[in-house]
Amino acid sequence: MSRLQPARGTTDLLPAAMAAHRAVIDTARGAASQYGFQEMATPIFEFAEVFSRPLGDSSDVVTKETYNFTDRGGETLTLRPENTAGVVRAMISNGMTQSLPLKYFYAGPMFRYERPQKGRMRQFHQIGIEYLGPRDGVADAEIIGCGARVLGELAVLDRCTLHLNSLGDADSRQAYRAALVAYFAAHADDLSEDSRARLKTNPLRILDSKDSGDRDILASAPRLDEYLNDDSRRHFDSVTGALDAAGIAWMFDPLLVRGLDYYCHTAFEFITDALGAQGTVLGGGRYDGLSEMLGGPPVPGVGWAAGVERLAMLLGDVETAVPRVAVMPMDGDAESAAFALAEQLREAGIAVDLPTGGAIGKRLKKADRAGVTHVVIMGSDEVANGTVQLRDLAAGSQAELPRAEVAAALLDRLQQGTGS
Repeated sequence: MSRLQPARGTTDLLPAAMAAHRAVIDTARGAASQYGFQEMATPIFEFAEVFSRPLGDSSDVVTKETYNFTDRGGETLTLRPENTAGVVRAMISNGMTQSLPLKYFYAGPMFRYERPQKGRMRQFHQIGIEYLGPRDGVADAEIIGCGARVLGELAVLDRCTLHLNSLGDADSRQAYRAALVAYFAAHADDLSEDSRARLKTNPLRILDSKDSGDRDILASAPRLDEYLNDDSRRHFDSVTGALDAAGIAWMFDPLLVRGLDYYCHTAFEFITDALGAQGTVLGGGRYDGLSEMLGGPPVPGVGWAAGVERLAMLLGDVETAVPRVAVMPMDGDAESAAFALAEQLREAGIAVDLPTGGAIGKRLKKADRAGVTHVVIMGSDEVANGTVQLRDLAAGSQAELPRAEVAAALLDRLQQGTGS
């Protein structure tokens, strides 16, 4: 039998990787709470139309990347490829449109069938926020500010650049789309196969093409900012004015588009080249038409999502939390008493490891390598006498203590750092 491996595009989060993931998620959760975002979660799978409606049946996500299945009841379900549509669906399903504005934070796995590569998996994890209800530019600036704060508290903001663009309102995009289609139609023979397909379904996505031939054609393409109407310009000026007032640096990127069909007005990405090729680590924008696409009332929205795997790669190694205290029975007669003492120490708020079996010398060496600083040793004599041997691995010292005093002694030494 061949060795069992995780399915392609998935990976096991062993303790070191999990520590980095937890650091990203916990930091984002704390930063988002400073802005009033409350944590929520949606199901990992939804009815397929939750994603096919807003993402568009012709989008790459729906046609190539979603995991769809039919359950025993004959319902077509989809593993969530992103979470914005699910959050808006939850708002509608739970009758929350009468309680606007709503500010939500989420974290969890998403699923897309695509070629696995560094920082991009078929099961991946995202953090994100959604701000439902406001339609003003300051709300856009606030969620961008929250994203910048998350990156700042992760100490990676200085390796990222904020790219910003306006997709305009529906009227602006319609005028721009017509100009763009006319331009690309004249160059259709030179476009890549993907871009020729997008010319018929979603020409704005051509702006995001990485094909070198497409990039050459894009150099002379019409720019969206040339087609913004007065309302769209005012909205963008409101966003950039708020960012400037708060000292949040940004650069205008006329080729920046979001990959999903429901975005309008503000689009932004925090981009880094610290992972090799340039990559987006956090991005989002405004999606005022999404609620209506899902059958709900008109509810403006703006938000972002970030890949936990990519942010974890920027963090590098994160120290894993391990107990600094171990309780070790010398023999079988002391095992029950050692377990009872370990439970008492945990009750006192001390993290404790309880290694059993094997020679005490080997256990001590392994504990030292694992970062344990203090070891409580108990043999049958100590059990009979109501005492313990407390060994300080850093100082190389050992002292006998009454069992009733060991919790206080450990708390004192741990607070001191390395006391003997």
